[in-house]
Amino acid sequence: MPKSISGIEFRKMIVSGAKVLEINRSKVDSLNVFPVPDGDTGTNMSLTIQSAVKELSLCSSNRLSELCDSISKGALKGARGNSGVILSQLFRGICAEIKNSDTISIKVFAKAMENGTKVAYSAVSKPKEGTMLTVARRMSEFAKQSASKYREFAEFLADVIAKGEEALAQTPEQLPVLKKAGVVDSGGMGLLCIYRGFLGALNGEEVAEDYALPDAQKTDEEVFGDNSDIINLDLGEIEFGYCTEFFIINLKKQTTLADIDRLKEKLMTLGDSVICIGDLELIKVHVHTNTPGLALQFAVELGELDRVKIENMLEQNRALRAKREAEKKEMGMLAICTGEGIADIFKDLLVDRVIEGGQTMNPSANDIANAVQKINAEHVFVFPNNKNIILAAEQAKALVSNRTIHVIPTKNVPQGFAAALAFNSETTAEENKTDMIHAIDNVRAGQVTYAVRSTDVNGFHLEEGDIIGLDDKKILAKGDNVDDTLLSLLDQLKDNSHEIITLYYGKDVSEENAEALASKVAEKFPDCDVDYHFGGQPIYYYIVSLE
Repeated sequence: MPKSISGIEFRKMIVSGAKVLEINRSKVDSLNVFPVPDGDTGTNMSLTIQSAVKELSLCSSNRLSELCDSISKGALKGARGNSGVILSQLFRGICAEIKNSDTISIKVFAKAMENGTKVAYSAVSKPKEGTMLTVARRMSEFAKQSASKYREFAEFLADVIAKGEEALAQTPEQLPVLKKAGVVDSGGMGLLCIYRGFLGALNGEEVAEDYALPDAQKTDEEVFGDNSDIINLDLGEIEFGYCTEFFIINLKKQTTLADIDRLKEKLMTLGDSVICIGDLELIKVHVHTNTPGLALQFAVELGELDRVKIENMLEQNRALRAKREAEKKEMGMLAICTGEGIADIFKDLLVDRVIEGGQTMNPSANDIANAVQKINAEHVFVFPNNKNIILAAEQAKALVSNRTIHVIPTKNVPQGFAAALAFNSETTAEENKTDMIHAIDNVRAGQVTYAVRSTDVNGFHLEEGDIIGLDDKKILAKGDNVDDTLLSLLDQLKDNSHEIITLYYGKDVSEENAEALASKVAEKFPDCDVDYHFGGQPIYYYIVSLE
């Protein structure tokens, strides 16, 4: 049994942790307390660590410094939802501590766990105990106090996990909402799945169920597209200046599949973004390098070269950046939402770009950063429109170096509309940010959906399929039908300051039903102007705004 961990073993641990979490993803999702159909902690955590595994599989070295950089970068790029962001920060802290070591001793790993917890806590503005943060902290505290007592790494890790299980079992006592639902924290369970995978790798165990790891190769579209991604890079960031691609045809008789693998290894010493795929009939090659001639020289040893294309990415970058700078505006807006109608409304409000995300799928920090990069503006205001996307939007700031991201903490679509309406192109970014934040404070919003399981929460006994009305914090109404539930919800949301009620009806609601319900609302609240619009959102029958 090892007393310390090598780079090879650490790589196996990350891959194994991702497998175990993916196998248990549905189980982790099912632990979400709130009985609305957007409980996806397991999914968000799994997608986050899969992104780390994908980045890791592109790393040809087993040196801890390079492995750790890949893991941190991949987890950050793939971070989805609050749980995914927290997980990415745990990895970031752990990797920052161990990347300068040749091997990972028990004491080094314990110190890394402590740093991971510290970084993860700092990523959350108001950390709550009884969550995955608590489980991570309890495990790291035990590791730090006990590291010197252990000689075998697997024994140490097994006891760390046992301490984590103990902490997880106590989460219902720390968060009353967990106790009432009779479940433990889902994020803590997800974290323990990863650590069980770590231990399994150290013990040489194979994960019981088959699981296809994310494909490490980039698609043709990603690699051989129009190079628009280069537009937003600083010139100094382009380490390898020539995009070199070609096919190898009419392979020599003595060429073997092993020769193709060796060619890929040679190319990886010349640059990055290496693709070398094919068989003894045809090989496709792509590499970013500063020595394209050497890449061709290596390849011609296997066969004839065909469709050779060498592009100067530095010159492309200069030209594209010059064009972009000439067209660049000072401020732009990005909204995150689901529903064709909701997206159209944002576009009507002059939002530059809309990306899909919301209750059932949270975009990653990398998704948000990529969307921001496509808005040619110095300052970009981001409207998450969901409380579980705000952290990922904040995390996107670290992935964008040539724009300033201003995250307006909109927790729902109506707040996003209010923020967009407050935008004034004639004033400064800071003034716009202040006005937007002030505007969202004047909006009260609710949603009508259905319970996905039976439970007792917020003073309601719910059966699966019950219609429920909620705001951003808790369930406020339930009923047998959508109309009555929405009217009950409005009773809870409305106060004397509200003058406008707007209904946005979802894809499962007809325009006739929405019109009839709007009439009922107007009759019940004659002091308000009532309007309705097609939202097209899934899962939520209605989103309602009060202003």
